[in-house]
Amino acid sequence: MAQLREGSFTKIIYGMIRDQQYIEAIQMLSYQLQMFPRSRAALSLLAYCYYHIQDYVQAVTQYELLAKFFPYVTEYKIYYAQSLFKAGRYADAIKQSLRVEGEQYQHRMIKLRAQIKFEQEDLAGCKALADQCLADDAEAIVTRACIDYKEKKYEHARKKFTDAMNQLGYQADLAYNQALCYYQLKDYAQSLKTVAEIIERGVREHPELSVGSNTDAGHVRSVGNSNVLRETALVEAFNLKAAIEYSCKNMEPAKMALNDMPPRAEEELDAVTLHNQALINIETSTDSGLRKLNFLLHNPPFPPPTFTNLLMLYVKYKFYDLAADVYASHPQFQVFLTQDVREFLEATIMITSSPAEAYRKFDDLTTKHIETLRRFTKEIQDARIGRNNEAIREALAKYDEALDKFMPVLMSMAKIYWDRDNYMKAEQIFRTSAEFCSEHETWKLNVAHVFFMQENRFREAIRYYEPFVRKHSENILEVPAIILANLCVSFIMISQNEDAEELMRTIEKEEDQLAYQDPDKKCYHLCIVNLVIGTLYCAKGNYEFGISRIIKSLEPYDKKLGTDTWFHAKRCFVALAEVVAKQMVVLKDSSYVEIISFLDAADMYGKDIQTRTDMELELESTEPINKKEHTVSHEARILKKIYLKLQE
Repeated sequence: MAQLREGSFTKIIYGMIRDQQYIEAIQMLSYQLQMFPRSRAALSLLAYCYYHIQDYVQAVTQYELLAKFFPYVTEYKIYYAQSLFKAGRYADAIKQSLRVEGEQYQHRMIKLRAQIKFEQEDLAGCKALADQCLADDAEAIVTRACIDYKEKKYEHARKKFTDAMNQLGYQADLAYNQALCYYQLKDYAQSLKTVAEIIERGVREHPELSVGSNTDAGHVRSVGNSNVLRETALVEAFNLKAAIEYSCKNMEPAKMALNDMPPRAEEELDAVTLHNQALINIETSTDSGLRKLNFLLHNPPFPPPTFTNLLMLYVKYKFYDLAADVYASHPQFQVFLTQDVREFLEATIMITSSPAEAYRKFDDLTTKHIETLRRFTKEIQDARIGRNNEAIREALAKYDEALDKFMPVLMSMAKIYWDRDNYMKAEQIFRTSAEFCSEHETWKLNVAHVFFMQENRFREAIRYYEPFVRKHSENILEVPAIILANLCVSFIMISQNEDAEELMRTIEKEEDQLAYQDPDKKCYHLCIVNLVIGTLYCAKGNYEFGISRIIKSLEPYDKKLGTDTWFHAKRCFVALAEVVAKQMVVLKDSSYVEIISFLDAADMYGKDIQTRTDMELELESTEPINKKEHTVSHEARILKKIYLKLQE
């Protein structure tokens, strides 16, 4: 009778496993084992389920019991070794693999030990074990390909992955490895083509994975981290597609690639996806992105670029103290930093505490970078003399990569003077690097900014701003709003008002088209242009026109009022209140009415708009934070109170 009951349980559980209902199967098997503690079938199925939901710690426990209760079954010893490997217990896995007897299993155990050595970064040991395998064994070929990849022999690795797939047939994980090799070789077109095939097969063969459903309105059910999802390599393919688009600075396609991924809850996301989400959405979700990277840093293993990216983003957003704390408190992760990045970070962290020493470090770094650029320039010249097109392409690629590494150093060096309003000195720094950087877009735009800030050099600023804007005339909204604003102001300041108006009409037309295509998407370009122009008139003393322009720039308030736009607007309102209080300016009653009406509207629409980011608030306050005190609504009421008193 007992055997009959156990058998009926097992039949039901086999059905669950066939349908990949592993959690439900585990619950039934746990109940079954309470009645039959040494049931071989129940223990083996339970171990199998744990392994397939990637709970390798529990899988180890179950296979250890199986190996103990049934020592004559060699397969259990093998699965025990494999589970130990997956659980990260590499030394125990090697010991267990050596205990597996039988000549027919030795080749399999050698391959397992080779995988372990690979995970331990022991490439020499991995290679020695791989060489003991049969030359035409597909798994051994994959192992050798992985070694080549680690040694940055990407073309050799790609060919070996292709050889393995020719033997085994199409496998999504091997196709992904091929795409990854193309990516490292910077053959993005071929990489995207391979990725597209992985995605197309995954969508066609497994529609239940709901690829692309994240773009639909409403709640989307998570597909979980199933075996099917892992076998399709869809997560890896979409992440690689996003990485390629990000490398090409195509931010919207990069975001779409992540959004099209099979839907999963945030707690189900793998480390690579979480890292890519943080990085690609950092401009629109800065706090969330930094928190995700911090989470990864405190929950290893994480993608190797995580440490570098977190530090560089802290520097970008001027959180120098946070960068210093993270850098100092995680010395074990400093191996992920290249020498150039380490030196750059050490110099940048010193900007607030010792700007003179920071400048000296940047100067030393600049010298190193310029020497590298000169060396690559000579390589380009030599290749051109030899008419070697391949060598020219390689030398140009190395030069461009070196130049991209130099730009942050140069910009940080100039910024030390920029922050002290010494724009002439910043200009001088840019001029000394013109030999190498004069064609680099970042260099040209920052030179334009320096000219713009000197106030008497608007024509020079236009000479650098205008070509950049014309280059993006087909999609003007891709140009940063501040560049458009500065160009408009420069036109106005040299009495080219028609050019300024034409540019603003172009922006307005693009925004209207965007509003028609995507009514929910907010766009602040024209708003920021008008804000800057209004601020200019306020700075010149024409407050009535300037404030009126600022108020109109924020209409409609539900679409244009935001953290950044309010920041620039309120500065003008505070400056105006100050000069009125000092009786330097007398406002008309109509201006008071206009200002107070606007502040009422800001109070109404700004209840949920924060004036400071969560990160800034946490850094500046040791007391509990009341977020209601840092909203547009709260600040608008304070300003209204000030203006009512001034009106009296």
